[in-house]
Amino acid sequence: MKKSYLLPGVIYIAAGLGFLILALRTDTRLNSVFSGLAGAGIVPGLMMIYKYFYWNKPENKQRYREKLENEQIEMHDELKSKLRDRAGRYTYIIGTLAISAAMLVFCILGELEMVADYQLIIFFLFGFMIFQFAVYIAVFNHLLKKF
Repeated sequence: MKKSYLLPGVIYIAAGLGFLILALRTDTRLNSVFSGLAGAGIVPGLMMIYKYFYWNKPENKQRYREKLENEQIEMHDELKSKLRDRAGRYTYIIGTLAISAAMLVFCILGELEMVADYQLIIFFLFGFMIFQFAVYIAVFNHLLKKF
């Protein structure tokens, strides 16, 4: 594994620690956001650094080469490439329809004065993000079985 894989992990940890310091040193309403960003930087950074050292051990180098070869084969497989493209397109269309419906629902709820708290919208957007990932995986797997 190249040293260039180590640098993003270090950058993630540095950014996470920066946000952690901000969360601990300041007393604002953004402390929870800073804490979340700290965790989102430190944990993946630690995982990246762990993977770098794990795959650089002499006993794991051969397995890493095999893993890279399999990833290259998977990425350049024409059928899977076409299926990923098609799954992405379908996910985009479904997501666009979901956003359109959500806009209508939030408009109606706003007019009825039922949505006064922004957290509902934040939770909806988070759920939508998870929905997009799940739909992409489901469509890809369905197309893979179909072809």
